[in-house]
Amino acid sequence: MNIRPLHDYVVVRRNEAQHLSAGGIVIPDTASEKPVQGQVLAVGKGKRLKDGRRAAPAVQPGDQVLFSKYGGTEVKLDDDTLLVIHESDIMAIVDR
Repeated sequence: MNIRPLHDYVVVRRNEAQHLSAGGIVIPDTASEKPVQGQVLAVGKGKRLKDGRRAAPAVQPGDQVLFSKYGGTEVKLDDDTLLVIHESDIMAIVDR
């Protein structure tokens, strides 16, 4: 299935949560926090400005980003859980 976000929305796939602590202790899924880093899968055309033009998105598909912990909406598509967030909920692009 293909997903195409509108306006300033961005579709992100969260990175996998780490199940080991720094000391090697296994952390169960119920005790671990959801990661706030992920990969951008799709980007909308950009936010509509007051004069009718669109602001170009700052991210593009393939970018690794840090996003707000409580931002966005989780959606399930074809056994894959994705996050749809506003571009403004993205705090940084991670360069590796």
